[in-house]
Amino acid sequence: MNALAPVSTTEAWFLATRPRTLVAGFVPVAVGSALAFRDHVFAVGPALAALIGALLIQIGTNLVNDYFDFKRGADTGDRLGPPRATQQGWLTPSAVIRGAFVCFGLAFTVGLYLVAVAGWPLVVIGLCSLLAGYAYTGGPFPLAYNGLGDVFVLVFFGFVAVGGTYLVQAHTVTPLTMLAAVPVGLLGVALLAVNNTRDQKTDAAAGKKTLVVRFGVGFGKAEYVACLGLSALVPLGLWLSGATGPLVMLSWAALPLAIPPLRVLFTQTGTALNAALAATARLQLIFGLLFAVGLSQ
Repeated sequence: MNALAPVSTTEAWFLATRPRTLVAGFVPVAVGSALAFRDHVFAVGPALAALIGALLIQIGTNLVNDYFDFKRGADTGDRLGPPRATQQGWLTPSAVIRGAFVCFGLAFTVGLYLVAVAGWPLVVIGLCSLLAGYAYTGGPFPLAYNGLGDVFVLVFFGFVAVGGTYLVQAHTVTPLTMLAAVPVGLLGVALLAVNNTRDQKTDAAAGKKTLVVRFGVGFGKAEYVACLGLSALVPLGLWLSGATGPLVMLSWAALPLAIPPLRVLFTQTGTALNAALAATARLQLIFGLLFAVGLSQ
């Protein structure tokens, strides 16, 4: 194992949450809340609870990934991505999985409030989200190891997160909410496409059959381009169809941020793709916030 310098326990837990990935949990709540504001149903309490719950589930999922990727041999000394707490020996596997269940338990507690606010649909949404968070890399049929990680991200970081955020405030879900969830989910899939393209060789060696492992790095690059392209087309379609006003096109101001990660993805390999991953997270954040501002009007 190529261990890095020792870190404190506090720092180890902080790094284990993978803070740079939490954008994927924040943006859907921002978009769903912007739509609620547009429809004059914005509610601070449910919106804040949705954000806390989403982040707790994501952190729990990250910790589950840390644990199971190490146990299944996907995280070794040859890992190309940012360091993982279990793989580096900063935290014990048992501590990491306990931390995951603490996060899921806290998310469940937050969910009880949201159920009281919005009713039984939140029971289904919450339980499915918790189960999927664990099943992403855990259980007898881990989604990420069977080529379903991309679907998981699109569904739960797009439709479920945006729709659920709107639901707890409006007590219903509109067609516009589901359409607005598309670019949010797709930008999450774009992040995964970079990650899986970088890890194609190590994932294949560990038996992790991502779509990139199944179809090659060319597929990963094409998937990335498609996700960015479709994400850009949705605001245009919403405006031209009259579903929203022209301010939704503010999101296009973020598109120049796509150039650096595209350049890296198509010219570099291995650890160099970590820069593309970070740049895609920035794109997701800025695009998502501008999209939310445009939708709120």
